[in-house]
Amino acid sequence: MTPTAKPLLPGPAALLVIDIQRSTFIDRSAERSIPNMPGYRERMLAARGAVDAAHAAGVPVVFVQEVHRPSGVDFGRELDGAEDVHCLEGEPGTEIAREEMGFRAGDHVVPKRRYSAFFGTDLEILLRGLRVDTLLLCGGLTDVCVHYTFVDGHQSDYHCRVIEDCVAGSSEAAHEAALRAMEYLQTGARRTLEEVEAALAASA
Repeated sequence: MTPTAKPLLPGPAALLVIDIQRSTFIDRSAERSIPNMPGYRERMLAARGAVDAAHAAGVPVVFVQEVHRPSGVDFGRELDGAEDVHCLEGEPGTEIAREEMGFRAGDHVVPKRRYSAFFGTDLEILLRGLRVDTLLLCGGLTDVCVHYTFVDGHQSDYHCRVIEDCVAGSSEAAHEAALRAMEYLQTGARRTLEEVEAALAASA
């Protein structure tokens, strides 16, 4: 049986901008604390189109910010894999990329200590208050924070859509595998920025 894709926007939506922070644009070193696939910065910049479209349509924009205490006490097992210390409180690179992303007064900020934007945060309370049931996801990493946020949103019964040209992974292979995994959970989850912009414009 071939699953039938649901509409891009089955109900009231919110845009989750996941971990698009200043380090993406000020760290030009060849070796970064978190592995990035080629074209990572360009894909993060492309997410500005989704932010602008959400603003124009009156759709809430939620900026998710990974941030850790300088002592490292809240990293847990996060440094057991390929990642080095990153996103420390007080460092310029940890700040949300407000200028690049067109951050506006009235946008929401959700700090997190773990990969999923739902884990140990008030995101669920915020989404309930906003009365949304559809999540549009952009940002990084496709195979880590985006994927885990998508899964938690899926398990909380949100309709989840990932804007595939506005996310980037730790590698091209991991990026594509994560997109396939998200599409497996919700048929029609993978959407282009052009599709999302058109759907948001039609909903305004």
